[in-house]
Amino acid sequence: MHRVVQISDTHLSPTKQHFACNWEPLTGWLAGQQPDLVIHTGDVTVDGADLDDDFAHCNVLLGTLGVPVLSIPGNHDVGEAYHPHQPVNDERLSRWREHLGEDFWVRDLEGWRLIGLNSMLFGSDEAEEERQLAWLDRQIGEADGRRLGWFLHRPLFIESPAEDDKGYWSVPPRPRAHLLDLVRKHDVAFVASGHLHRAHDFAVDGTRYIWGPSAGFVVGPEMQPGMAGSATLGAVTYGFEGRDYTAEVHEITALKTLWIDDVIHEVYPPRVA
Repeated sequence: MHRVVQISDTHLSPTKQHFACNWEPLTGWLAGQQPDLVIHTGDVTVDGADLDDDFAHCNVLLGTLGVPVLSIPGNHDVGEAYHPHQPVNDERLSRWREHLGEDFWVRDLEGWRLIGLNSMLFGSDEAEEERQLAWLDRQIGEADGRRLGWFLHRPLFIESPAEDDKGYWSVPPRPRAHLLDLVRKHDVAFVASGHLHRAHDFAVDGTRYIWGPSAGFVVGPEMQPGMAGSATLGAVTYGFEGRDYTAEVHEITALKTLWIDDVIHEVYPPRVA
C-alpha cells in the first residue's frame, strides 16, 4: 500500500503572509498521515508568476515535510494563457522549474501511473503546450497496463464535460475536448485538481473527478457564485494497492478559515492595463 496526500492552493509568500498561519497545522496533519508522497496541485505561491522570492520561500517550506513532494503549477505560479499581465511563458516556466522541478511529470506506484499535468499551458498555443501533449501521449502509451490517474491545477470542467467556456475557472473547451477524449479512450480512473478552493468528489462516464480543497483560504459566493462542492479547507488522501485505490477528501479542522474576499485588494491588488 502506498499512501499519497494531495494538498493544494497554499498561496505562500515571504512578504504577503496572509495565509501563512495555516502552514504549521497543515504540516502537523500531514505528519500524522505518514504519506509516502505529497502531491501539490498548484498555487503553491502567492505570486511566483512574478516573484522569484516566493518560489525560494516555498521550496524551503516544502523541503521541511520530510517526504518526497511533486508539484504542478497554478495560475499564480506560472501565469495563464493570454493573461494581460501574467501570460504563461518560457520565463515563468523556467522560474518554476528552477525551484520546484518539472511542471509535468509521471510517477509509477503499484499498478498505477500517476500523471501530473501543467493545466496552465492548455489553450496557450505555446510550444510547451504541444510538447506536453506529445509527452502525455507517450506516457499513456508506455503505461504497460497500469491504471491511470491525473493531477492538475485547473479542473477540466465545472458542471459538465460539454459546457461552454467557464473562463478563469476551468480548462478552455478546445483543449478540454482533446483531454476528455484521452480520458475516455484510456479509461482514466480519476482526475484530481485544485484551483477552485472547494471540495467535491463526483463521477462522470466512469471517471472520478476530485476537487482537492485549498489549505490556504476559501472564496465567498460573491466571487465564486453558484458552484458545486463545499468551501472546505483540507486535503485529499489516496491509497494505492495493486490496481485498486481509495480517495477521501478530508476537512482539516485545525486550519483557520480565511476568506480571500476580506484581503483580495491587499494580496492581489487590481492592475491598470
